[in-house]
Amino acid sequence: MTSSALAELGCQVGDAAGDVARSSSAQRDDALRAAADLFVSEADSLLAANDTDLARAGEQGMAATAIDRLRLSDARVLSMADGLRTVAGLADPVGEIVDGWVRPNGLAVSRVRVPLGVVGVIYENRPNVTSDAAGLCVKAGNAAFLRGSGSALESNKAVVAVLRRALVKAGLPAAAVTLVEDPSHETAIEFMKLRGVIDCLIPRGGPGLIASMLEHATVPYVLDGDGNCHVYVDAAADLAMAEEIVVNAKTQRPGVCNAAESLIVHRSVAAKFLPRIQRALFGVDLVGDEATRVILPDLAPASETDFGTEFLDLKLSITVVEDLSAAIGHIGRFGSGHTEAIVTGDLGAADRFVREVDAAAVVVNASTRFVDGAELGLGAEVGISTQKLHARGPMGLEALTCLKWVVRGDGQVRR
Repeated sequence: MTSSALAELGCQVGDAAGDVARSSSAQRDDALRAAADLFVSEADSLLAANDTDLARAGEQGMAATAIDRLRLSDARVLSMADGLRTVAGLADPVGEIVDGWVRPNGLAVSRVRVPLGVVGVIYENRPNVTSDAAGLCVKAGNAAFLRGSGSALESNKAVVAVLRRALVKAGLPAAAVTLVEDPSHETAIEFMKLRGVIDCLIPRGGPGLIASMLEHATVPYVLDGDGNCHVYVDAAADLAMAEEIVVNAKTQRPGVCNAAESLIVHRSVAAKFLPRIQRALFGVDLVGDEATRVILPDLAPASETDFGTEFLDLKLSITVVEDLSAAIGHIGRFGSGHTEAIVTGDLGAADRFVREVDAAAVVVNASTRFVDGAELGLGAEVGISTQKLHARGPMGLEALTCLKWVVRGDGQVRR
């Protein structure tokens, strides 16, 4: 796709964004509910398009975890529909008065939530992101400008076609959800440079995509970075609870960003816990530091690279630490700022972990897999931000708005 053609497509999305911003909350909700109904009634056509992508992925030797991210099923299509209905049922953030006050000179000052405008989302391999991102964008009064990967192209086209029909049915412009159908790297770079068209760009992908964003993007962006997530099993942990949490965090869906990639164990419980977790994680490739391998001598040694890697696969690095300070230090050195968990019965240790660990989400006595927009009550998410401006953590509706200052007077002038 030429840069001029991409810019023209972006202008159409921009025009649609104005219409969506001016629409009523009821109209936007009607569009999402209509799309949910169409997902259910036309699930077979969505799955047929997905089968085309899956067949191509298999021929190209795509990894099993990546294929899992790509795959749609009846249950996943129903989940997409339920997600849209849930988002439709959430309170509309647009127009919310966040706070307000009156100045001594009589000026009434308030801050009001307004749409961002055109939200660009560039992502890899997951057609459910197409639905989640579009639904959240529209609900928050934005237009969604989507650029998915070539591996999911047929699935994404099918999902977007349903969404656009639902928009038109509700009286909104089809261009409010637009997919860039050229999956080339060159078009991705041009997409990142659509300054004046894209108001906020959100990437969802691996290190390669993030590196490309940092190098090429000239539009404002929110980084949905790596998920090198840790679970720390403290001296005061209930080991049965810890085992269940670690197994779930690592194996329930290993190819996603909130899966655990590294296990940290306090030395005082390591001799008891490590053999049982090795048995529980049968089929997972475990690598460990020297202290871990004293207890589990059949493990391969863990390198610095292992501790800093988001595997997105059935692999887990393990380290044994002397105390809570060392655990926090290890996370600070190797963590990616996504999600970190502690398992402990010591309230003081939990509070210190929450206070001192610098991450978008910190979890106490639960799986890292809960750090997800739907699981945390946001309906869905457009990404999980690992940066600190303007959003951090799972990005729901509020993260897809910004604040407008409104100042009301009765003739005041500044002296």
